[in-house]
Amino acid sequence: MRLVITPEESGRLDGAATEPVEVLMERAGLGVALAAADMGIGYGSRVAVLAGRGNNGGDGYVAARFLTLRGVKVTVYALGEPKDPAGAAASAAQRARSADVRIVPLGSPEPADLVIDALFGVGFKGTLPESVVPWLEHSAAVLAVDVPSGLDAATGEADGPVFAADRTVTFHALKPGHLLGSGPELCGATSVVGIGLEGGEAFLRVCDAGDAPRPVRDRRAHKWSAGSVAVVGGSPGITGAPMLAARAALEMGAGSVALVCPAALQPTYAAQSSQVMTRGVGKGPRFSPGDVDAVLAAADRFDVMVLGPGLGPDQSAFVEDVVAQWTGGLLVDADGLNALTGLGVLADRSGPTILTPHEGEARRLIGSSDLDAVSRLPDDAGVVVVLKGNPTFVLGSERWAVTSGGSELATIGTGDVLAGVVAALWSRGLSGEEAARSGAYWHGIAGSKLATAGTVTAERLAAAMGRYAWA
Repeated sequence: MRLVITPEESGRLDGAATEPVEVLMERAGLGVALAAADMGIGYGSRVAVLAGRGNNGGDGYVAARFLTLRGVKVTVYALGEPKDPAGAAASAAQRARSADVRIVPLGSPEPADLVIDALFGVGFKGTLPESVVPWLEHSAAVLAVDVPSGLDAATGEADGPVFAADRTVTFHALKPGHLLGSGPELCGATSVVGIGLEGGEAFLRVCDAGDAPRPVRDRRAHKWSAGSVAVVGGSPGITGAPMLAARAALEMGAGSVALVCPAALQPTYAAQSSQVMTRGVGKGPRFSPGDVDAVLAAADRFDVMVLGPGLGPDQSAFVEDVVAQWTGGLLVDADGLNALTGLGVLADRSGPTILTPHEGEARRLIGSSDLDAVSRLPDDAGVVVVLKGNPTFVLGSERWAVTSGGSELATIGTGDVLAGVVAALWSRGLSGEEAARSGAYWHGIAGSKLATAGTVTAERLAAAMGRYAWA
């Protein structure tokens, strides 16, 4: 687990540190210098360090000193003298001068192999000074200290010109701006350097493999005790969605999976898979409100229901009746989400619920896809939310960011696969929050791995999930 803290929390931790600021700054500056070396900077390389007047600039002065000792040709372009003549940044600047680091006022860009952006830290608001803007067009790679200057570390947005870094080094913990908004593109590859701070109140937690459990099967397990999933969906023209969810659930280790579909489509689904059970309901090619009792009976033996893949439009009455009456674990996805007319039916449920919206579906449901707004759903409606995107956010009693997947998952049907993966893990014994987090993580890992060998399609992704079903 990697911690994400707000700029305010970062400042509080700095102020509460038991070690002197100068010691923390030395460690931070060394981390920046090592990152520069990792980018290929060595003896004879030319580095331009853009130093601000605060502690971010102080980190830059320390990095400049270490790089100079390595034989790098470093020039510090200072935005001005450090604000506090007796502070840590001023002391760092003096030590840099004593090490023969060239320090000049910030002016027009000069040739360099690397630009280190140490102008403004995580507390930056507003727009960059005009004198800085020409440096944004420098041809060299950019290494940002904490966040690229011009970026709001709290939101990942910028009100004006902003550096686009190839790499960012931040300290102790990630900040929201590294993950939100335009932050991921502007920060480049982001690494966290420990400087001796401890703890902090989490704004988010970033999910790693150790946070994504996968249950083991008991020696005496059978197909009904190993976890069972019923996928309710299907309508003409979008028959693939529920089968993708069902296949993914099987691949992710569910012992029994059934696709509950309109009766007219059952022959189609039965021909698609010899492993997924099919149960036809009603008389037409789409579900109707009168089919609710039959759907509930068809799904009765199953631990978890996935409701929504391929249902089609205008299914509010059917969906809300199923949501209200199904007492087991319920994952609502796709057209199931679009059919909900409010949160009341979710809040009134006696069973646990997971919602898996993308940003558009979240806006239709609650009028906003803003992280803070969606984060209120666990309290407002008693649900766990998987807000799909890059990153994906899993929101329940805690807030998690899942960064394992990327743009390779931006293809039709991968969301249906995710629904099946999460449902399988849930049916296998994880809590709803654990299943949502773990499913999103391994879904992303599978997509990233597949992308190394070609285009990721939902069918290939569903088939690949079995490699990640077991620890």
